[in-house]
Amino acid sequence: MRVGTRARAALLCCGLVAALLYVGADLLAAVRYGAYHRFASQAISELSAVGAPTKPLVDPFLSAFALLLGAFGLGVRTAAGRCRRLRLMGGLLVTIGILCLLWPPMYLRGTGGFSRDLPHMGFGAVVFGLVTGVVGLGSSLGGRRFQVYSRGTLAVVVIAGALSAFEAIRLELGQPTPWIGISERIGVGAALLWVAGLALRLLRSPHGKRSADI
Repeated sequence: MRVGTRARAALLCCGLVAALLYVGADLLAAVRYGAYHRFASQAISELSAVGAPTKPLVDPFLSAFALLLGAFGLGVRTAAGRCRRLRLMGGLLVTIGILCLLWPPMYLRGTGGFSRDLPHMGFGAVVFGLVTGVVGLGSSLGGRRFQVYSRGTLAVVVIAGALSAFEAIRLELGQPTPWIGISERIGVGAALLWVAGLALRLLRSPHGKRSADI
């Protein structure tokens, strides 16, 4: 697929916009629904849970995020040239975008349980695996600093994900989750920052040309 330089740059910019949009949705929900939104003790998924007051607000943002992430993945593929790892990363990003668009919502805390929230948790596990795969591939690309940055991001995402999974089990059991929001937002924030960094790196390549390495 041949894509012009301007179109490729526009697709790559979608990664930056997607990251900002996701963070913006979280912040806007906190401003509009402060009585419900809790950064520390509330999972991000609770903002779009079935019956949540924040759901009508954040759903359009999350759908737009998924579409923009998929578009960014296409941009990464078109910028890959002969770099197979970069093409694979682009394909994984497109897949993540599609899964985020189709991701079933969880139920309100205390109304779901493992059986009703199982589809949501299953999607979450798959998306988490794909995200770690994308970032892991980034650690093998050209540029020593980007490799180190990717490895550091991968470590943060994995540790935060493990802590979030432990807290998610407590959530499903109806127990307090004082740190689930913090661990989730650290992990998601690290991944989004990495996406923005990849987008900037590709946008800064000479004349926006496709290259075999970044």
